[in-house]
Amino acid sequence: MRWLKWLILIVVVIVIVAIPVRYYNLFVTYEQKVRNAWAEVENQLKRRNDLIPNLVNSVKGYMGHEREIFEHVADARAKLAGAMKVGDRKKIIESAGELGMALGRLLAIAERYPELKANQTFIRLMDELAGTENRIAVARKRYNDTVREYNTIIKRFPGNIFARLYNKSEEPYFTIPEEEKATPKVEF
Repeated sequence: MRWLKWLILIVVVIVIVAIPVRYYNLFVTYEQKVRNAWAEVENQLKRRNDLIPNLVNSVKGYMGHEREIFEHVADARAKLAGAMKVGDRKKIIESAGELGMALGRLLAIAERYPELKANQTFIRLMDELAGTENRIAVARKRYNDTVREYNTIIKRFPGNIFARLYNKSEEPYFTIPEEEKATPKVEF
């Protein structure tokens, strides 16, 4: 009978120690997954940011009088670069959306210039940009999937208790700004 009390005591101690350790390790694992997924998003955003000066330069010769759009693209690109340098995830998400909208306007204006659309450099850059945008979409989805898993763990019981204990909070999703969700106008 005495050995049963000791066995129960050992099992209780193991459970009391094992559960917090398990959740701590689970949080660490998912935080690393979120960081890894975010790093891929940043890589693709940087790739797009690096393509933009070449795209703008190839377009400038054809659209010299469209100065405002070039300034908007440059400003949005600088904002994104600054946010990436600081590492502020929310600002990066916001800046990436702003840059995407500026690029969309630039490309919409470029549609008015048939000789530009036939330029091989422009075509190559557009292909690169399209590929990069696809990579960003995939990286954003992977990031959001990982964030969803992490946020679910810290919100569900008993993970929510340990999340508060270990001072863990939700990670932000990479969402699309409302302006980008609007249906674009297509004119022929």
